[in-house]
Amino acid sequence: GILEKIRLCLIKKLQPHLEDRRKYNEEFASSTSFHGVHKIVHTQSKARRALWLLIVTGCLAVVIWQICSRFIYYFSWPTTTTVVVQYVENIKFPAVTFCNLNRFQAHAVSNLKVIFLIWNIVSAILQKIAIEDKYSQELNDFLLRNQNFSIKEFTRQNGFYLNSSTLLECDFFGKPCYPQDFEHVFTEYGNCFTFNHNDLSARRVSLSGRGLHLLFDIQQDKFTDEPTLGYTDAGITFAIHPPQEIPRFDGLGLLTPVGMHAQVAIRQLKSIIQEYPWGECKPDIKLQYHKIYNTNGCLLECKARYIQDWCGCLPFILPGNGTECDLLKFYKCVYPAVYDIEIKGLCTVGTHNSTCPVPCEETDYPTTITYSKLGGEKGIKYFSTKLKKSPEYIRQNLVRIEIKYHDLSYKITQQQKALTIPELFSEVGGQLGLFCGASMITIIELLEYIFTNFCWMCIFLLLKAPEMPQWNNPSPNQPTQKEKKRGIQEC
Repeated sequence: GILEKIRLCLIKKLQPHLEDRRKYNEEFASSTSFHGVHKIVHTQSKARRALWLLIVTGCLAVVIWQICSRFIYYFSWPTTTTVVVQYVENIKFPAVTFCNLNRFQAHAVSNLKVIFLIWNIVSAILQKIAIEDKYSQELNDFLLRNQNFSIKEFTRQNGFYLNSSTLLECDFFGKPCYPQDFEHVFTEYGNCFTFNHNDLSARRVSLSGRGLHLLFDIQQDKFTDEPTLGYTDAGITFAIHPPQEIPRFDGLGLLTPVGMHAQVAIRQLKSIIQEYPWGECKPDIKLQYHKIYNTNGCLLECKARYIQDWCGCLPFILPGNGTECDLLKFYKCVYPAVYDIEIKGLCTVGTHNSTCPVPCEETDYPTTITYSKLGGEKGIKYFSTKLKKSPEYIRQNLVRIEIKYHDLSYKITQQQKALTIPELFSEVGGQLGLFCGASMITIIELLEYIFTNFCWMCIFLLLKAPEMPQWNNPSPNQPTQKEKKRGIQEC
């Protein structure tokens, strides 16, 4: 059959003679660039041959150990961190979001405690806040009587506002700014206002020590919080963040109390994280309602998806285009849904396999803040005359904030691969060259030698195998096995 034809072909053409194989091995040992092999083959002295065999074997063992250790190190995905300080002629100014700690207008709140309980339910989406059981009945009664009540519109109309009466002075790098330069945004503090928001062209500063100067009148007599629920402070809280990101006050907000002058010196810190498996970032993640990826925006979009699936509506404080949740759904569905998301860990932040891994590139603004008393006696008299308010009013309502760059530089903290593929090959090649004098050509020579001998071994085993049985049917002219046996018996 076919195997027999292959066998005959191998016998005639491919099977080399023993002398040819010996000659091939000697030529390989003499011509190979793998140093030391020809010393073993051609040295007449047995002692020198044994010595060279020991040297070559030892060098080969060291090379294998070094190469294995390099590959093990590479597949541990090591990284290094470099810090570079870059000085520039001008630098982008960040966005700053300002909120009044006194959230609602006092005259508009008929039942202050209930309004704050409702707002706690809304802001629990951003910051987990527990509602005490003792207020649940009072809250249920209010929701049943006011089913068409909209906390969103109530907050927008009766929360803190920004106009010429609350923003007394505004100056950015020597040029005046106005309330219309601020963008309204909802946060856990109700109505807040962002300077240098994303829709505006980027503002830059070209001199350290100058930036944004503001003077607020928080109007404590018009705005109020509920002390029994823990809101006892008065002043302005603000968050410094990139213009493309939404503000985050949970643990990151800065506070300036009334009657104080806050001077804030900022620096710009850029962090570049390697993608998995070297780092924890995933560069292919995109957000639907945010221009750049950040963990806070991702977390809010994740919560929005789950809440919309469970409750059939979307809280106005979350990004998205779904139907807005009414108060009853906020209390009966959204608030428990947020609790389940937190308990079950449905929206997680951090590692590459979490819902919202760390971004591959992010910008932070570390701050140094110092305080001084707002104005001396002459300063208080000046503001009292200018605003036609009493000195006590000035001390209890005015807040001055200055935000400026410490210097015109930014720091880049970059995570880099400690060992790249070209570096890995370079180290492997260096070890081969140092101990064995080998190169890529040497490796190809060895592979060719091994492959040739392997083929000869296969041919040798095939020729020594017993003759294959004939599976084909015998031809009419050929006797069958029974006929052969009968002929033998007759004989």
